[in-house]
Amino acid sequence: MAVSHLDDMKLFYAVVEYGGFRPAAQRLGLSASTVSDVVRRLEESLGLRLLNRSTRGVMPTEAGRRLLLGLKPAFEMIDQTVSGLHDDAEQPAGPLRLTVPAIVARYVLPQLLPGFLNACPDVHVEVMVDNAVVDIIDGGFDAAIRYEERVAADMVAVPIGPRQQRYVAAAAPEYLASRERPEHPKDLSNHRLIGHRMDNGTMVAWEFEQGRRVIRVTPDGPLVSSSVELRVAAAVAGVGLIYTFEDVLRVQLEVGTLSPVLEPWWQSFPGPVLCYHGDRHVPAPLRAFLAYIQAIG
Repeated sequence: MAVSHLDDMKLFYAVVEYGGFRPAAQRLGLSASTVSDVVRRLEESLGLRLLNRSTRGVMPTEAGRRLLLGLKPAFEMIDQTVSGLHDDAEQPAGPLRLTVPAIVARYVLPQLLPGFLNACPDVHVEVMVDNAVVDIIDGGFDAAIRYEERVAADMVAVPIGPRQQRYVAAAAPEYLASRERPEHPKDLSNHRLIGHRMDNGTMVAWEFEQGRRVIRVTPDGPLVSSSVELRVAAAVAGVGLIYTFEDVLRVQLEVGTLSPVLEPWWQSFPGPVLCYHGDRHVPAPLRAFLAYIQAIG
């Protein structure tokens, strides 16, 4: 069915529903002559008279009644569908697919997702954990959570979770008791450093800063791993120093199985952001999640 025919049929349906050309025109914000001309055009295109016109009003012909019987359920279905879309905006439903780094999945999302899922019970969240930068569109994701240096210029970025984070250096008390405690990053050359190699093979350098001064140290020690759990266990066991996200070591620092070192040099950095393509349609579940994280600050 051509779009113009569909529009004409909507006007024909309105004329019968509202009881005449003038009432239909008033409800639709059109002139009575425009509505009359449209119905006449529809009749000419179909080669059928659809309405009997008289001074008392209009009545559908037999052909008009048959057309109405077919149009009524179709237009009701359209109204229900549009109404359902409005309902989705108020009570979002459906999938929300996110790609996030492991650190975010472990320490940020557990503080957010339970509350969001309770507030939006019809939303189903799927979280793919990947430390690589995954293409959102090609991967079929709605959004990603990343750190700012990995956010493309054409994406919208909204802060999520802690606004500031930092790396902390620590070692087991037994390890520090057997060596001179480092007071400056240059002292690390005399220590065993537990290194982090990313999944793509890149060795992560340790960056320390104080004021505008930044010192980079390439860890050279007895253990290198992409597993944060293994690195933490090794540090607790006295293998060497570790330098990683504060959240990762928070419990060990609190209970004393690790002791902080080089605190004046710990590097701070902006927290993660939720990013998505702003030039594309934002689905209702993602809009709801954005509203939720903004509301809780």
